[in-house]
Amino acid sequence: MLTPVERRDPQVFAELIRIIETSPAATSQAAARALEVVRDGVITGEGPTAAGRIHFSRALDAVDVDWCARILAAPTMDGLAVTRAEAEALIAIDEAATERSDEGRFDGLFARAIVHHAAAASGLPVPPRAVALSPDVAIESWAPTRAVGVDTEVLEWISGQMRAQRRGSVTLHAVVATLIGAATIPFAQAMSSMIDFSM
Repeated sequence: MLTPVERRDPQVFAELIRIIETSPAATSQAAARALEVVRDGVITGEGPTAAGRIHFSRALDAVDVDWCARILAAPTMDGLAVTRAEAEALIAIDEAATERSDEGRFDGLFARAIVHHAAAASGLPVPPRAVALSPDVAIESWAPTRAVGVDTEVLEWISGQMRAQRRGSVTLHAVVATLIGAATIPFAQAMSSMIDFSM
């Protein structure tokens, strides 16, 4: 985990991006750290990801989404499933961004990454990140929609993230609604009573 000072340092961020994009030793932890820098930029409107442009605090724009996509879909990361640390960083970005000017691009990337993590953490086969995170590939073509196999612990983790948010995430609600069909019937009924899907 980076310190707040490190997250504001352009050189630290540039080195993280270099590692993620070029090093065979790149890890999902490095990607999660880089996503934390994006989150900080969304919260404050300042920092390495906001440099050289007007960026308001609590706002998410197309450049922020480009950073997220660049980090998550770097070629060195393609053979790795989206990890819990990366998923949590994306959830934090979603929570931080009260204003959006990205035409829904982040929501699509966010949903794909969370489903990729949920499926992989459940031991289900997932495509490489380049496929799974691409807006040009239908998520339905690979996501475990209404199929047996999604681990209930993963669904519990997602619902816990939802309960911890100050404001509800429409995207997380949609992800859970999609994955609920993959869980056992009793768990699906319990989840539906805990979560308000009308948000």
